[in-house]
Amino acid sequence: MGKLDDKIAIVTGAGQGIGRAIAEKLAAEGATVVVSDINEASAVETADAIGGGAVGVRADVTDRESVRAMVAHARDRFGRIDVLVNNAGWDKAGPFVDSDPADWDRVIQINLYGVLNTSKAVLPVMAEQGHGSVVNIASDAGRVGSSGEAVYSAAKGGVIAFTKSAAREMARAQVNVNCVCPGPADTALFASFAGPKLRESLTKAIPFRRLAEPTDVANAVAFLASDEAAYITGQTVSVSGGLTMS
Repeated sequence: MGKLDDKIAIVTGAGQGIGRAIAEKLAAEGATVVVSDINEASAVETADAIGGGAVGVRADVTDRESVRAMVAHARDRFGRIDVLVNNAGWDKAGPFVDSDPADWDRVIQINLYGVLNTSKAVLPVMAEQGHGSVVNIASDAGRVGSSGEAVYSAAKGGVIAFTKSAAREMARAQVNVNCVCPGPADTALFASFAGPKLRESLTKAIPFRRLAEPTDVANAVAFLASDEAAYITGQTVSVSGGLTMS
């Protein structure tokens, strides 16, 4: 018996990294996973790898019509949506004073509007069902700030605040909404902008002396998505090895 037996779950940005680990963990706990990613090939490959009836679907979280089509596809195929994990994200690191406003738009579109777009499509479905669980993936950057990630921090801070407001609005429908904030994680996204020096200094700063593994984040998400967390809503949980403490 898994803690997510018979649940239908959508995970965005699930083709690789933390999103893929989340999709794998939810499937291992018994969920049927709709693996959504802007890269259709990676979405399909991930769905095929995890099995359990998982389906890979292309969706661009910045495009409301694309999100609507993905959610409609999931609902038509499975009849309901029990879990939504808003994981899709993107970052480009560098000092804010040197940043390109075009990059601000992309960071905010993916990290903040992406959560708004999927929530707008899925929350009414969950309200109609009278149950559901949403887990938004933010970042400790949104809680405590992060040098070189000012706009990303702003977008993720928005996700944290949106989570709390959505949790208040959706509680009467018995839908819970929570937020997981990973600390630095050992992913391709992290490797794309962090060199060996930054990696080493972060590892030294983390009390557990290692970066997060994607599975560390996935385990927290699976709990919050499950009925075990039915009385938990509007909460922000950091998975950071103690780098930040709340």
